Amino acid sequence: MAHAATQTSETAKSPSTARAIRSVDPNRERALQILSKSIYKELRENGYEPKQIVSLATEIISLVTTDLRPLD
Repeated sequence: MAHAATQTSETAKSPSTARAIRSVDPNRERALQILSKSIYKELRENGYEPKQIVSLATEIISLVTTDLRPLD
């Protein structure tokens, strides 16, 4: 998973370029779908309720949103 977080100096300078590069790779999109299903299945098998999983997803979205905000 560390590979997904790695950025080159070029993509670090231009977030829109980084998003464009990532969105072109269908293998990465498929990997995210598989990972999401796997995490969901694992959480349900370990007794987490749908409401708790939604809370987790909300927290992840909050972290991503904070990360995407431009620095002022």
